[in-house]
Amino acid sequence: MASKHPPLVPLGDEPGDVATQQSHWRMPRDLSSIADGAERFLGHSGFDRGPWLAVAFAAGIGAWFALGSQATWIMVIAGGVLAALGAVALWKGREDRVHLVGAVVACGLLVSFGTGLAWARSELVGAEAFERPLYDTFQGRVLERIEQPAQDRVRLVMATRHPDSGEAVKIRVNVPLDDATPAMGEGALVEVQARLMPPAPPMLPGGYDFARTAWFEGYAATGSVQGEVRVVENSARDGGFIASLQRRLSGHVRENLGGSAGTIAAAFASGDRGAISEADEDAMRDAGLTHLLSISGLHVSAVIAGTYLLAIRLLALWPWLVLRVRLPVTAAAIAALAGIGYTLLTGAQVPTVRSCIAALLVLGALALGREPLSLRMVAVAAVAVLLMWPESLVGPSFQMSFAAVIAIVALHNAEPVKRFLAPREESRAAWLGRRTLMLLVTGMVIEIALMPIVLFHFHRAGVYGALANVIAIPLVTFISMPLIAVSLVMDLVGLGAPFWWLVGVSLDLLVGIAHFTSSQPGAVKLIPQITGLTFALFVAGGLWLALWRGKARLWGFLPAALATLMLVLTPIPDVLISSDGRHVGVTGEGERLLVLRDTRSDYTRDNLLELAGVEGETVPMAEWPGADCTADFCVVTLERGGRSWSILMSRSRNIVGERALAAACERADIVVSDRWLPRSCSPRWLRADARMLSQTGGLAIVLGEEPEIRSVADVQGGHGWWRGREPD
Repeated sequence: MASKHPPLVPLGDEPGDVATQQSHWRMPRDLSSIADGAERFLGHSGFDRGPWLAVAFAAGIGAWFALGSQATWIMVIAGGVLAALGAVALWKGREDRVHLVGAVVACGLLVSFGTGLAWARSELVGAEAFERPLYDTFQGRVLERIEQPAQDRVRLVMATRHPDSGEAVKIRVNVPLDDATPAMGEGALVEVQARLMPPAPPMLPGGYDFARTAWFEGYAATGSVQGEVRVVENSARDGGFIASLQRRLSGHVRENLGGSAGTIAAAFASGDRGAISEADEDAMRDAGLTHLLSISGLHVSAVIAGTYLLAIRLLALWPWLVLRVRLPVTAAAIAALAGIGYTLLTGAQVPTVRSCIAALLVLGALALGREPLSLRMVAVAAVAVLLMWPESLVGPSFQMSFAAVIAIVALHNAEPVKRFLAPREESRAAWLGRRTLMLLVTGMVIEIALMPIVLFHFHRAGVYGALANVIAIPLVTFISMPLIAVSLVMDLVGLGAPFWWLVGVSLDLLVGIAHFTSSQPGAVKLIPQITGLTFALFVAGGLWLALWRGKARLWGFLPAALATLMLVLTPIPDVLISSDGRHVGVTGEGERLLVLRDTRSDYTRDNLLELAGVEGETVPMAEWPGADCTADFCVVTLERGGRSWSILMSRSRNIVGERALAAACERADIVVSDRWLPRSCSPRWLRADARMLSQTGGLAIVLGEEPEIRSVADVQGGHGWWRGREPD
């Protein structure tokens, strides 16, 4: 007797299967298919995994700075660990998941470690700021003396005690140059009368966050000396050997070479930029040459390469040594000592340390006969710096130096570039032409790589930097710096004057290039607002393009293109309100920025202009025909988004009748004041008084059909350096 079998359950092999249309049936297969695709992609890409491990580590650090609460930090740490454990538990022992398991485990653990490291660093070194401004007499030990003759001052970093609590704190005070004596060196005990302020948060959204910098530097307050500085006890250690040597070297260079050339030569020799004038700094910045003033890869590489070549040539003249030691190893050791000494002499800043580490790795590779120029070398240097200073990740110095190096290495490791630079039978002119063209292309690639970073931090960038660098970089590397070294050596026998003259000629040419380039029409591009998401997309696209190989790297253009579109579509704020409510900027009235109060502060004026995307001078609102101003208030009406916006702004501290104030507030859409307004002041849309601004910080407002507000507090969260009031 024939038995009946139940029909087979359809599993998606035939069209119209109903069961497999339910999500819980398809999900395991879909996830498995995604995992298979990821495994094949990782297995066939042939990329170097080392740099991506450094990226995962940096991403964890960046997550701590980007996220604003302890709960989110814990979630990131736990998420990374759980992802690693889940990958091992799910795919343990499966040979078809080797690459995927390795990637998830390594990246998950490194992201967690990076977040935890940044959090721990903040808790260990973060310094609580003063609660309020203080004017008092402070006695303390000088920890560091910073010469800034261009600003007519000397900065003293002091260890002292809080006048109220007696707690040990670190402060920084500005001393007028005429009052500063050599006795105020490192280790001296001094007494000063000073007005100290808590480190300031950003004045406006997107502005410089000095409070964050001071938190990791350990500054509880900064300010200026108001009276005489009394040296109670001279330094017992003569100001520290390296700091004292740095100042003597800088002074010696400026004595032998005056003007702008002397100040820049002093920066190259000792890392002391304090004497460079503001006009030269601005010209170098707008010409895309600021990186030449910061002791970084270019300078350290020049010192180490020059020492290596000189050492190996001189050692080769000693036959006994040539027969017994490997000259490349010996020369590399001598060059390494020179690089370390130069790094310490110039202040051991993050770019210098990074460059020194990278250069030492290159020397090690040369000594061992390995490929010296690789992204893995850059990754090792980045991890070494981030392990010591994880907070450097969010600073422009770290970002710009590593972006430039990554761009250079990735470009020169690309196959088309290798083929273009490969040796061939050609004339000297053709060889020089190819190298010159490659130098120009390299400069353009570096400018493209640095553009998002410069715009994000400084809101302005030099457009012609690539062209200026084609001349400036070889000039500094092969002429100026070697001449400075020769001049210092010849000074030992009193014959340095002719060489100092040549140094002056070369650096005058550098300054001339900077001023000429920065003065050209359209030399500077202003982008007032670039959001964190836009910047993150630029970084992700750039890293993908640089670190991946083959055609897969072209996917990096997708986030970069999206970020470019977002950047173009980001509107310029119509109204800018400072964190104290005293300064208000209004944009959109031609090429001018209307300001509520005229100010002598360059810092305030520059912040308003840069974050408004306006060049030139500000115009006081009282002088604008469209404003109605009295001694106490200003009222302006703006046409935005098809409607009129009335803005009422207070100008004085005079007492105003509450009833009259309430009536004025009712007629306004926005009210701005640097004092606490009564609740009876109720504008139609926004009341930005001292109460609100103490919670939000500075504001950037875009008016339109759907008005938007960005505040400083939006990106601060629960980090220790943010001192905004809790909402009522």
